Amino acid sequence: MNSLIIAPQWIGDAVMTQPLLRRLSARGERLVVGAVPWVAPVYRAMPQVDAVIEFPFQHGGLQFKARRSIARQVEGQFDTAYVLPNSLKSALLPFLANIPKRVGYLGEARVGLLTHRLKNPVNKPPMVAFYSALSGDRDGLADDQPRLQLPDDHIAAALSAQGLQRGSYYVFAPGAEYGPAKRWPAIHYTELARSLDAPVLLLGSGKEGALCDEIAGADPKQVVNLAGKTSLLDAFALIAAARAAVSNDSGLMHVAAAFGVPQVAVFGSSSPRHTPPLNDKAQVVWLKDDAAYQPPLDCAPCFERECPLGHTRCLVDITPERVAALLRG
Repeated sequence: MNSLIIAPQWIGDAVMTQPLLRRLSARGERLVVGAVPWVAPVYRAMPQVDAVIEFPFQHGGLQFKARRSIARQVEGQFDTAYVLPNSLKSALLPFLANIPKRVGYLGEARVGLLTHRLKNPVNKPPMVAFYSALSGDRDGLADDQPRLQLPDDHIAAALSAQGLQRGSYYVFAPGAEYGPAKRWPAIHYTELARSLDAPVLLLGSGKEGALCDEIAGADPKQVVNLAGKTSLLDAFALIAAARAAVSNDSGLMHVAAAFGVPQVAVFGSSSPRHTPPLNDKAQVVWLKDDAAYQPPLDCAPCFERECPLGHTRCLVDITPERVAALLRG
């Protein structure tokens, strides 16, 4: 059976779909993933994926002509499509390609575009289980953990390019594209880097270059800013070989978890009950769950891009010393 996966448009969400693909592959489905260019590399780190089609789509807009063009190219090649995003436009291509079985959640008036529809959960469930349920399975969803893999020679080449040895450095991912209410303050990252006994690599997109420059500026010998200066797969390789990683709730947090890297994940406006790093070596800091923190964070999780109250206390009050102790512990 040939199946087309319509991928999410965020790196973290893409990582969290891996257990679904693992389930589909295990029952004999040949998987081709359609993904936008900035997410496609995630699926090249999943051995269950046979091929990746890069979609020329951008955030926003229906882009109907482009979807119809690709639909014509793939028509007749697939038995099933799994539509992972909840938008109407994401369900258009499988419909236009006349793929017989089209599976997805109800959303954005797309009833007629899908042949097999799941009801959206009332509350925010763990995202991995949300995606895995599209397989039709019900057993073990809560235990699914994403796993990414890269060839050893790819990791070795990425290390060699930076003059590094495996386990000789830390990785920080200080960005969070969603907004500042998910970003631990830059000064905290700077102070944490100064307290560590090994170099720190800063990873992220080109949009996060200025933020990473701010963090690296205080100690350029100890902290190296690689934001926007590596391919995404090379960034994955550097994460996979790190001693440990520190991040906000972001796509690279999920990447570190999927490679099984020891990590500390700092949460603010979002919730680790919804998008936790699924890694036995992960440690989460979220003041909402800290009974000793006063006054309690009744406002969390707000899931806002910017703090509605203007203080971002949920992040500012997490000290570098606390994160350093977790790294060393």
